[in-house]
Amino acid sequence: MSGRLDGKVAIITGSARGQGAAEARLFAAEGAQVVIADVLDEEGAAVAAEIGAAARYVHLDVSNEDDWANAIAVAEEMGPLNVVVNNAAILRFTSIADTTLDEYMLVIGINQVGTFLGMRSAIEPMKRAGGGSIINISSIDGIGSKNGLVSYSSSKGAVRSMTKTGEMVIG
Repeated sequence: MSGRLDGKVAIITGSARGQGAAEARLFAAEGAQVVIADVLDEEGAAVAAEIGAAARYVHLDVSNEDDWANAIAVAEEMGPLNVVVNNAAILRFTSIADTTLDEYMLVIGINQVGTFLGMRSAIEPMKRAGGGSIINISSIDGIGSKNGLVSYSSSKGAVRSMTKTGEMVIG
């Protein structure tokens, strides 16, 4: 690897498995210190252990402000926070007619509100660090949807729009 992330500290949400775990492994291989952030405690701890000294696991429900404050604090123990990857997301396949408000809000809370809280939580630490990058993971379904994806597509469309806001210039 090239060491493109030497000296950087990153929080990657939803990194206990799948795409997030792959991102965490890649960031560590490129030299970053990585906070594995997820609600899947056993799996997250295992990914952190696999990566080794360059990683720490922290329980993070992305829809919870206190959990975000804790994740930021853990990251800053490793060094100045440089990167947040808002990767955590859930998907529910149900038609609009069959989607309850609770099911809809669960997806919105994790995918959309979780991304918002991640962005908002990272701004001040990144300013202190002299700049940084916030990477929001969206989906093609945020542009055009399919039947059964009302909550997922709505949330990913919002992530796309939030990412475009000019307020995100940090450093």
